[in-house]
Amino acid sequence: MTSGTDWAAQGVRNSWVLLAAQSINGATPVLAVSLGGLAGAHLLGDDQSLATLPVAGFTVGAAAGALPAALLMHRIGRRAGLIWGEVLAIVAVLAAATAIWAESFWFFVAALAAAGFSGAFVQQYRFAAAEAVPAELRPIAISRVMIGGIVTAVAAPPVFLATRNLFDPVPFVGAFVTMAVAACVGIGVLGLLRFPPRPRRGEPSPETGGRAFAEIARQPRFLIALLCATASFALMSFVMTAAPLAMVDHQHSEADALLGIQWHVIAMFAPSLVTGRLIARFGTETIVAVGLVLLIISAVVGLAGLELLHFWGMLILLGVGWNFAFVGATTMLTGTYTEAERGRVEGINDLIVFSTVALASLSSGAVLSQSGWVTINVIVLPVVGIVLVTLLGFVLRARQATH
Repeated sequence: MTSGTDWAAQGVRNSWVLLAAQSINGATPVLAVSLGGLAGAHLLGDDQSLATLPVAGFTVGAAAGALPAALLMHRIGRRAGLIWGEVLAIVAVLAAATAIWAESFWFFVAALAAAGFSGAFVQQYRFAAAEAVPAELRPIAISRVMIGGIVTAVAAPPVFLATRNLFDPVPFVGAFVTMAVAACVGIGVLGLLRFPPRPRRGEPSPETGGRAFAEIARQPRFLIALLCATASFALMSFVMTAAPLAMVDHQHSEADALLGIQWHVIAMFAPSLVTGRLIARFGTETIVAVGLVLLIISAVVGLAGLELLHFWGMLILLGVGWNFAFVGATTMLTGTYTEAERGRVEGINDLIVFSTVALASLSSGAVLSQSGWVTINVIVLPVVGIVLVTLLGFVLRARQATH
């Protein structure tokens, strides 16, 4: 029998392994966002109204995979489930490369949707890190895993940029083949995970310690965590999906657009070096609120002008705001369910989050094409404002209840 101390120590070790896996396997979303729209535009030709559909397909796939990924890991274990997710990623990115080579836009959309489905498994890294450590260490464990995104942000875009013409004269194919090779390495890293066996559980029920989901969902803390996670991720995706195309539309180069996404992804994950400790010091709700305020400021910067520094500044603030809001919301969520309820709650949470993200990405291209970049930023302001007021109301009610 593994002692509680040994189990917690193993959980810390696993968080470092998951950090390494995130550094490698987290490159698939970077590839989809940075080159998915540009590759889609290349395949479409003159009509660019559907150019962001491949990126939207990726987020639709992530939404579709959220619940199956969580339930599969609840059944066969974290390590096996995460490895199977990465096998799917390899198949998906190779299919995307084939679609570009064959000049098939809809095949490319389907391939990125499959890549998004595999990305739902990567989203489980944060829960895998949190479940094996004491409650007070969860913010640090979640943040540690997300630090891997810094490595991805620094290394992936230059690699994809350098290899995108590897199969010249067909652009972009080389980047997707490169991702397939990297994912093979990622599988080896995931093989280093070691989770002690857990007792088998039946379907969550009052007899096995699990509540009905409706009861869990009635918790104010669960609802506010879900709202903040969903809004921050959806708005980030809505703006980020449109940004590369908007930059190119306003006479900035593809290299500038890719570099902007690189800085955005760095900003998404670099704060994880301190986010967990900030949460421990100032409280989860405070950090989430700061993240929401930063999302508002990012939209203001986006509205201030169309120069390169406006785009890059907006993307950096957008990334930092997302990190604070999303890591904080995830930490809030992990305190609202028991081990018996874990699979369903995490899966349903990610299903709701990524379904909304998918809708945001799907609408992003159409809004950009019909209404322009200004409208993209304007939409952020009232949505974040409503979420921020709701969060503050929750905090005030919670404080009143304790007095």
